[in-house]
Amino acid sequence: MAEESFISLRGITKVYGEGATAFQALKGVDLDVAQGDFVAVMGPSGSGKSTAMNIIGCLDVPSAGTFLFKGHHVESLDRDQRALLRRKYLGFVFQGFNLLPRTTALENVELPLLYRGDPKAQRHDMAMAALEKVGLSEWWDHTPAELSGGQQQRVAIARAIVTNPDVLLADEPTGNLDSARSVEIMELLAGLNRDAGITILMVTHEPDMAAFAHTIVHFKDGMVDRVERGNGTRVAH
Repeated sequence: MAEESFISLRGITKVYGEGATAFQALKGVDLDVAQGDFVAVMGPSGSGKSTAMNIIGCLDVPSAGTFLFKGHHVESLDRDQRALLRRKYLGFVFQGFNLLPRTTALENVELPLLYRGDPKAQRHDMAMAALEKVGLSEWWDHTPAELSGGQQQRVAIARAIVTNPDVLLADEPTGNLDSARSVEIMELLAGLNRDAGITILMVTHEPDMAAFAHTIVHFKDGMVDRVERGNGTRVAH
C-alpha cells in the first residue's frame, strides 16, 4: 500500500465568532490520512474532533491552514466546488441514520443518485447492489419503521456507498445501537474498508469500536494529542 497521504491537514485552525466572544475550535491541526486507512477519531466533547471532521467532509472551511485532498487544495474552493467534491468523493454516515421515514430502503439508498441526476434504471441497479453489500437486498421494499436500528444503519451505509466514494465519514455510527448490533456495523465497515478499499474516518467515544480501526487519532484542546495503532489490519493494495 502506498503510504503517501491523500488527505493532509497542515496548521488547520478554526475560529468561531469575533473579538471577545471568539472561540478557537482548532488550534493548528496537522493530520495525514493514507488511502485505504481506517481511522478512528476520539476525544472529549469540545476537543475539536467534530470540527476537524466537518472540514475534511467539506461541510465547513478552516480559518487558516492547508487542506489537501488527493494533492488538491480544498481550503481555497468555493461552496459549489466543495459540494461537487462531496458528491463525487465522499460518503456520510450519521448516528441518527437520517433516513426518510415514508420511503423504502431502496428509495433511501437511491437519493444521492437522484440528486446526481442518474437515470432511474441505473439508480435502481446501483441501489440494489449497495443494499446487497450490506446484506439487505431482501429488505429493499421496507420502510425504516419496519427495520431494526441495526438494519436502518445498514441502509444508511448503503446510501453512503452507493456513489462509490473514496472516503466514508462516519459520525458515531454505533451511538444508537446495542452492543451486538454495534459489532455487526463495525464488522460491516471493516469489510468495506478491506474489500472495497474505502478510506474510513469515524468519530467515536467507544474504545471497543475504535479498536476496529487501523489508526486512532486522539484530539485534545483543539489539537491532535496523539496517534496510535488500532487492532485492525491495514489494507494492502
